[in-house]
Amino acid sequence: MALKHAQPLEVIDLHATDETRGTAVSSSLLKTPHLQLMRVVLAAGHALPEHHVPGEITIQCLSGEADVVTPSRTCRLASGTLVMLPAAEPHRVQAHLDTLLLVTVLHP
Repeated sequence: MALKHAQPLEVIDLHATDETRGTAVSSSLLKTPHLQLMRVVLAAGHALPEHHVPGEITIQCLSGEADVVTPSRTCRLASGTLVMLPAAEPHRVQAHLDTLLLVTVLHP
């Protein structure tokens, strides 16, 4: 079964609690040839291992608290804050509290 992605002009509830949007799981919300939005859910103490993506990204903290760690810097994100990473920047994400992130990826 293919992932259900939102369509242009479709309103997305980032705090949705129904099973289709994945209350406690990460999900891809929208994907076009140039843009992808992902809802990333991390429990306190959990992490995304180091990785990189080809395009620029933003990581916005909707709730909770997490560190975005790059080879040169650690950025603490709390609710209402975001950070932008250059294309191909290696990074990992470590949650300190139960955390909800909105990740935007620009595809080159």
